[in-house]
Amino acid sequence: MSRQITYSPAYTIVPTYECFNRCTYCNFRVDPGVDSWLTLSQAQKILQQLQGQGICEILILSGEVYPHSPQRKAWLQRIYDLCQLALSLGFLPHTNAGILSFSEMETLKQVNVSMGLMLEQITPKLLQTVHHNSPSKIPELRLQQLVWAGQLKIPFTTGILLGIGETLTDCWETLEAIATLHQQWQHIQEVILQPHSRGNQQSFLAPPFKLSQLPEIIAKAREILPDSITLQIPPNLILDLDCLLDCLDAGARDLGGIMPKDEVNPDYPHLNPEKIIKILNDHQWQLLPRLPIYPQYDSWLASPLRQALEPWRK
Repeated sequence: MSRQITYSPAYTIVPTYECFNRCTYCNFRVDPGVDSWLTLSQAQKILQQLQGQGICEILILSGEVYPHSPQRKAWLQRIYDLCQLALSLGFLPHTNAGILSFSEMETLKQVNVSMGLMLEQITPKLLQTVHHNSPSKIPELRLQQLVWAGQLKIPFTTGILLGIGETLTDCWETLEAIATLHQQWQHIQEVILQPHSRGNQQSFLAPPFKLSQLPEIIAKAREILPDSITLQIPPNLILDLDCLLDCLDAGARDLGGIMPKDEVNPDYPHLNPEKIIKILNDHQWQLLPRLPIYPQYDSWLASPLRQALEPWRK
Protein backbone atom coordinates (compact mmCIF):
# COMPACT_ATOMS: atom_id res chain seq x y z
CA MET A 1 0.00 0.00 0.00
CA SER A 2 1.30 3.45 -0.94
CA ARG A 3 2.06 5.63 2.07
CA GLN A 4 1.95 8.84 0.02
CA ILE A 5 -0.75 11.50 0.41
CA THR A 6 -1.04 14.53 -1.88
CA TYR A 7 -2.35 18.06 -1.49
CA SER A 8 -2.56 21.17 -3.66
CA PRO A 9 -0.75 24.33 -2.52
CA ALA A 10 -3.64 26.62 -3.38
CA TYR A 11 -5.30 29.97 -2.86
CA THR A 12 -8.98 30.78 -3.39
CA ILE A 13 -10.15 33.81 -5.35
CA VAL A 14 -13.87 34.63 -5.02
CA PRO A 15 -15.33 36.75 -7.85
CA THR A 16 -18.56 37.16 -5.85
CA TYR A 17 -20.30 35.59 -2.87
CA GLU A 18 -23.69 36.45 -4.38
CA CYS A 19 -25.71 33.34 -5.13
CA PHE A 20 -29.30 32.78 -6.26
CA ASN A 21 -29.40 29.41 -4.46
CA ARG A 22 -30.40 29.32 -0.79
CA CYS A 23 -29.03 25.99 0.47
CA THR A 24 -29.84 25.87 4.17
CA TYR A 25 -26.43 24.47 5.12
CA CYS A 26 -24.43 27.13 3.25
CA ASN A 27 -21.87 29.31 5.04
CA PHE A 28 -20.58 31.00 1.86
CA ARG A 29 -23.35 32.85 0.03
CA VAL A 30 -24.80 36.34 0.34
CA ASP A 31 -27.98 37.63 -1.30
CA PRO A 32 -27.77 38.98 -4.86
CA GLY A 33 -27.09 42.70 -4.88
CA VAL A 34 -25.35 42.68 -1.47
CA ASP A 35 -21.78 41.83 -2.49
CA SER A 36 -19.47 43.91 -4.65
CA TRP A 37 -17.64 41.81 -7.23
CA LEU A 38 -13.89 41.37 -7.02
CA THR A 39 -12.16 43.64 -9.53
CA LEU A 40 -9.24 42.59 -11.68
CA SER A 41 -7.00 45.19 -10.05
CA GLN A 42 -7.86 43.82 -6.59
CA ALA A 43 -7.17 40.30 -7.77
CA GLN A 44 -3.88 41.34 -9.35
CA LYS A 45 -2.63 42.76 -6.05
CA ILE A 46 -3.55 39.54 -4.25
CA LEU A 47 -1.94 37.30 -6.84
CA GLN A 48 1.25 39.33 -7.07
CA GLN A 49 1.70 38.93 -3.31
CA LEU A 50 1.39 35.16 -3.73
CA GLN A 51 4.15 34.87 -6.31
CA GLY A 52 7.21 33.04 -5.04
CA GLN A 53 5.33 31.44 -2.13
CA GLY A 54 5.05 27.98 -3.64
CA ILE A 55 1.36 28.34 -4.47
CA CYS A 56 0.41 26.67 -7.71
CA GLU A 57 -3.39 26.40 -7.90
CA ILE A 58 -5.71 29.39 -7.96
CA LEU A 59 -9.19 28.14 -7.17
CA ILE A 60 -11.79 30.43 -8.71
CA LEU A 61 -14.78 29.76 -6.47
CA SER A 62 -17.90 31.77 -7.11
CA GLY A 63 -21.48 32.15 -6.03
CA GLU A 64 -23.92 31.61 -8.87
CA VAL A 65 -25.57 34.39 -10.85
CA TYR A 66 -29.02 33.38 -12.10
CA PRO A 67 -28.69 31.95 -15.64
CA HIS A 68 -31.13 34.46 -17.15
CA SER A 69 -29.83 37.46 -15.21
CA PRO A 70 -28.61 40.41 -17.31
CA GLN A 71 -25.41 40.15 -15.24
CA ARG A 72 -24.69 36.57 -16.26
CA LYS A 73 -22.50 37.44 -19.24
CA ALA A 74 -20.44 39.92 -17.20
CA TRP A 75 -20.09 37.34 -14.43
CA LEU A 76 -18.71 34.72 -16.80
CA GLN A 77 -16.37 37.28 -18.34
CA ARG A 78 -15.07 38.23 -14.88
CA ILE A 79 -14.31 34.59 -14.11
CA TYR A 80 -12.60 34.18 -17.49
CA ASP A 81 -10.52 37.33 -16.94
CA LEU A 82 -9.50 36.21 -13.45
CA CYS A 83 -8.33 32.88 -14.83
CA GLN A 84 -6.41 34.62 -17.59
CA LEU A 85 -4.82 36.94 -15.02
CA ALA A 86 -3.78 33.99 -12.87
CA LEU A 87 -2.19 32.31 -15.89
CA SER A 88 -0.32 35.47 -16.83
CA LEU A 89 1.24 35.57 -13.35
CA GLY A 90 2.36 31.96 -13.48
CA PHE A 91 -0.45 30.18 -11.63
CA LEU A 92 -2.73 27.32 -12.73
CA PRO A 93 -6.48 28.09 -12.47
CA HIS A 94 -9.18 25.64 -11.43
CA THR A 95 -12.76 26.98 -11.56
CA ASN A 96 -15.78 25.85 -9.57
CA ALA A 97 -18.62 28.27 -10.34
CA GLY A 98 -21.70 26.09 -10.07
CA ILE A 99 -23.98 25.15 -12.94
CA LEU A 100 -22.73 26.30 -16.35
CA SER A 101 -24.06 25.91 -19.86
CA PHE A 102 -22.14 23.81 -22.37
CA SER A 103 -20.86 26.94 -24.11
CA GLU A 104 -19.82 28.50 -20.78
CA MET A 105 -17.86 25.37 -19.89
CA GLU A 106 -16.30 25.37 -23.34
CA THR A 107 -15.24 29.00 -22.84
CA LEU A 108 -13.72 28.42 -19.41
CA LYS A 109 -11.90 25.29 -20.62
CA GLN A 110 -9.62 27.67 -22.56
CA VAL A 111 -8.24 29.21 -19.33
CA ASN A 112 -8.46 26.38 -16.78
CA VAL A 113 -6.25 23.34 -16.41
CA SER A 114 -9.12 21.62 -14.58
CA MET A 115 -12.59 22.41 -13.28
CA GLY A 116 -15.00 21.06 -10.70
CA LEU A 117 -18.52 20.83 -9.34
CA MET A 118 -19.75 18.99 -6.26
CA LEU A 119 -22.47 16.54 -7.22
CA GLU A 120 -23.44 16.53 -3.51
CA GLN A 121 -26.25 13.92 -3.57
CA ILE A 122 -28.46 12.86 -6.46
CA THR A 123 -31.49 11.88 -4.40
CA PRO A 124 -34.40 14.18 -5.36
CA LYS A 125 -35.76 14.17 -1.80
CA LEU A 126 -33.28 16.91 -0.82
CA LEU A 127 -35.19 19.27 -3.14
CA GLN A 128 -37.91 19.19 -0.50
CA THR A 129 -35.51 20.03 2.35
CA VAL A 130 -32.03 21.60 2.20
CA HIS A 131 -32.30 22.41 -1.53
CA HIS A 132 -35.90 23.64 -1.48
CA ASN A 133 -34.83 27.12 -2.67
CA SER A 134 -31.84 26.03 -4.76
CA PRO A 135 -32.74 25.72 -8.46
CA SER A 136 -29.28 24.64 -9.56
CA LYS A 137 -29.21 21.71 -7.12
CA ILE A 138 -31.57 19.67 -9.28
CA PRO A 139 -29.64 16.38 -9.62
CA GLU A 140 -30.15 16.10 -13.39
CA LEU A 141 -28.56 19.52 -13.93
CA ARG A 142 -25.49 18.56 -11.92
CA LEU A 143 -25.13 15.19 -13.60
CA GLN A 144 -25.33 17.02 -16.94
CA GLN A 145 -22.26 19.05 -15.94
CA LEU A 146 -20.26 15.87 -15.48
CA VAL A 147 -21.40 14.61 -18.90
CA TRP A 148 -20.43 17.88 -20.58
CA ALA A 149 -17.07 17.91 -18.81
CA GLY A 150 -16.43 14.48 -20.27
CA GLN A 151 -17.52 15.50 -23.75
CA LEU A 152 -15.30 18.60 -23.57
CA LYS A 153 -12.34 16.65 -22.12
CA ILE A 154 -12.10 18.79 -19.00
CA PRO A 155 -10.17 17.16 -16.14
CA PHE A 156 -12.79 17.27 -13.43
CA THR A 157 -13.22 17.11 -9.67
CA THR A 158 -16.54 16.27 -8.12
CA GLY A 159 -17.70 14.95 -4.77
CA ILE A 160 -20.44 14.14 -2.32
CA LEU A 161 -21.61 16.13 0.69
CA LEU A 162 -22.31 14.11 3.82
CA GLY A 163 -24.74 14.93 6.59
CA ILE A 164 -27.38 16.96 4.71
CA GLY A 165 -30.22 14.48 5.09
CA GLU A 166 -29.06 11.65 2.83
CA THR A 167 -28.95 7.94 3.64
CA LEU A 168 -26.00 5.62 3.06
CA THR A 169 -27.93 4.15 0.13
CA ASP A 170 -28.16 7.66 -1.34
CA CYS A 171 -24.38 7.98 -1.01
CA TRP A 172 -23.74 4.70 -2.81
CA GLU A 173 -26.12 5.65 -5.64
CA THR A 174 -24.39 9.00 -6.09
CA LEU A 175 -20.96 7.37 -6.15
CA GLU A 176 -22.20 4.76 -8.63
CA ALA A 177 -23.46 7.55 -10.91
CA ILE A 178 -20.00 9.14 -10.83
CA ALA A 179 -18.36 5.80 -11.58
CA THR A 180 -20.68 5.21 -14.55
CA LEU A 181 -19.90 8.61 -16.08
CA HIS A 182 -16.18 8.17 -15.52
CA GLN A 183 -16.23 4.79 -17.23
CA GLN A 184 -17.59 6.53 -20.33
CA TRP A 185 -15.34 9.60 -20.39
CA GLN A 186 -12.36 8.84 -18.06
CA HIS A 187 -12.34 12.48 -16.90
CA ILE A 188 -12.86 12.42 -13.12
CA GLN A 189 -9.57 13.15 -11.34
CA GLU A 190 -10.86 13.23 -7.78
CA VAL A 191 -13.97 12.61 -5.73
CA ILE A 192 -14.23 14.65 -2.53
CA LEU A 193 -15.92 13.07 0.47
CA GLN A 194 -16.89 16.17 2.43
CA PRO A 195 -18.61 16.02 5.81
CA HIS A 196 -20.99 18.90 6.36
CA SER A 197 -19.63 20.97 9.24
CA ARG A 198 -21.81 23.37 11.18
CA GLY A 199 -21.06 27.05 10.57
CA ASN A 200 -22.23 30.43 11.83
CA GLN A 201 -24.29 31.42 8.76
CA GLN A 202 -26.36 28.30 8.11
CA SER A 203 -30.02 27.79 8.98
CA PHE A 204 -29.81 23.98 8.73
CA LEU A 205 -30.57 22.55 12.18
CA ALA A 206 -30.02 18.81 11.74
CA PRO A 207 -27.45 17.01 13.91
CA PRO A 208 -23.86 17.26 12.63
CA PHE A 209 -22.45 14.46 10.50
CA LYS A 210 -20.89 11.69 12.60
CA LEU A 211 -17.23 11.63 11.62
CA SER A 212 -16.96 8.07 12.90
CA GLN A 213 -18.90 7.04 9.77
CA LEU A 214 -16.40 8.58 7.37
CA PRO A 215 -13.84 5.75 7.18
CA GLU A 216 -16.63 3.29 6.34
CA ILE A 217 -17.89 5.59 3.57
CA ILE A 218 -14.39 6.00 2.19
CA ALA A 219 -13.84 2.25 2.13
CA LYS A 220 -17.13 1.73 0.29
CA ALA A 221 -16.32 4.58 -2.13
CA ARG A 222 -13.01 2.89 -2.89
CA GLU A 223 -14.94 -0.25 -3.84
CA ILE A 224 -17.44 1.62 -6.03
CA LEU A 225 -15.14 4.04 -7.86
CA PRO A 226 -12.44 3.06 -10.36
CA ASP A 227 -8.89 3.02 -9.00
CA SER A 228 -7.94 5.86 -11.37
CA ILE A 229 -10.10 8.27 -9.31
CA THR A 230 -8.38 9.67 -6.22
CA LEU A 231 -10.41 10.01 -3.03
CA GLN A 232 -10.03 13.40 -1.36
CA ILE A 233 -10.88 14.47 2.20
CA PRO A 234 -10.65 17.96 3.77
CA PRO A 235 -8.35 17.71 6.81
CA ASN A 236 -9.68 20.91 8.43
CA LEU A 237 -13.10 19.24 8.76
CA ILE A 238 -11.70 16.09 10.39
CA LEU A 239 -10.45 17.43 13.69
CA ASP A 240 -9.92 14.05 15.33
CA LEU A 241 -6.45 12.74 14.40
CA ASP A 242 -7.39 9.09 14.85
CA CYS A 243 -10.32 9.57 12.49
CA LEU A 244 -8.10 11.26 9.92
CA LEU A 245 -5.63 8.37 10.05
CA ASP A 246 -8.50 5.88 9.77
CA CYS A 247 -9.68 7.73 6.66
CA LEU A 248 -6.23 7.35 5.10
CA ASP A 249 -6.14 3.67 6.00
CA ALA A 250 -9.57 3.30 4.35
CA GLY A 251 -8.30 4.66 1.04
CA ALA A 252 -8.29 8.49 1.03
CA ARG A 253 -5.16 9.70 -0.77
CA ASP A 254 -5.54 13.45 -1.19
CA LEU A 255 -6.18 16.38 1.18
CA GLY A 256 -7.32 18.88 -1.46
CA GLY A 257 -6.28 22.50 -1.50
CA ILE A 258 -4.58 23.57 1.70
CA MET A 259 -4.88 27.33 1.89
CA PRO A 260 -5.13 30.19 4.40
CA LYS A 261 -8.96 30.19 4.40
CA ASP A 262 -11.54 27.58 3.53
CA GLU A 263 -14.11 29.85 1.90
CA VAL A 264 -16.85 27.20 2.00
CA ASN A 265 -16.18 26.40 5.65
CA PRO A 266 -14.79 29.67 7.06
CA ASP A 267 -15.18 28.49 10.66
CA TYR A 268 -12.62 25.71 10.09
CA PRO A 269 -9.13 27.02 9.27
CA HIS A 270 -6.49 24.74 7.80
CA LEU A 271 -3.33 23.83 9.61
CA ASN A 272 -0.32 24.95 7.61
CA PRO A 273 1.21 22.21 5.44
CA GLU A 274 4.32 21.96 7.63
CA LYS A 275 2.22 20.95 10.65
CA ILE A 276 0.26 18.42 8.62
CA ILE A 277 3.50 17.02 7.19
CA LYS A 278 4.85 16.49 10.72
CA ILE A 279 1.65 14.85 11.93
CA LEU A 280 1.57 12.48 8.98
CA ASN A 281 5.29 11.75 9.09
CA ASP A 282 4.90 10.70 12.71
CA HIS A 283 2.49 8.03 11.43
CA GLN A 284 4.58 6.96 8.41
CA TRP A 285 2.59 8.92 5.82
CA GLN A 286 4.40 11.18 3.34
CA LEU A 287 2.61 14.37 2.26
CA LEU A 288 3.53 15.62 -1.22
CA PRO A 289 2.36 18.65 -3.24
CA ARG A 290 0.57 18.13 -6.55
CA LEU A 291 -0.76 20.24 -9.39
CA PRO A 292 -4.49 20.85 -10.03
CA ILE A 293 -4.23 18.63 -13.12
CA TYR A 294 -3.05 15.04 -12.93
CA PRO A 295 -0.31 14.09 -15.46
CA GLN A 296 -2.51 11.70 -17.47
CA TYR A 297 -4.66 14.67 -18.52
CA ASP A 298 -1.91 17.02 -19.73
CA SER A 299 -2.57 16.07 -23.36
CA TRP A 300 -6.18 17.27 -23.04
CA LEU A 301 -5.03 20.88 -22.71
CA ALA A 302 -4.75 23.33 -25.58
CA SER A 303 -1.23 24.48 -26.42
CA PRO A 304 -1.28 27.76 -24.38
CA LEU A 305 -2.31 25.87 -21.24
CA ARG A 306 0.31 23.17 -21.82
CA GLN A 307 2.90 25.92 -22.04
CA ALA A 308 1.68 27.38 -18.73
CA LEU A 309 1.85 23.92 -17.18
CA GLU A 310 5.34 23.08 -18.41
CA PRO A 311 7.35 25.00 -15.77
CA TRP A 312 5.41 23.24 -12.99
CA ARG A 313 6.08 19.77 -14.42
CA LYS A 314 9.88 20.23 -14.29
